[in-house]
Amino acid sequence: MSTISVAEAKAGFAALVDEAANGDFVTITRHGKPAAVLVSVEAAEAAKKALKKPRPNFGDFLMSYPGPADLERNPSKMREIDFE
Repeated sequence: MSTISVAEAKAGFAALVDEAANGDFVTITRHGKPAAVLVSVEAAEAAKKALKKPRPNFGDFLMSYPGPADLERNPSKMREIDFE
């Protein structure tokens, strides 16, 4: 993975495209901070596919718990808290 400034990327764009096409990630910086990444078409398609993949719902995950649902509650009193 290489890192290059915007000005350097403008000067050598064709070489950066070749580098990305070969599977490398090219990070382009602006004022020393990462601004963009140049990647191959395959990497971009894989990222798009991953973003479209449905994410599991946390509630559904909890409901899929195979154990007993009747958990005992601690009968002790709650402690006193001073908010001052």
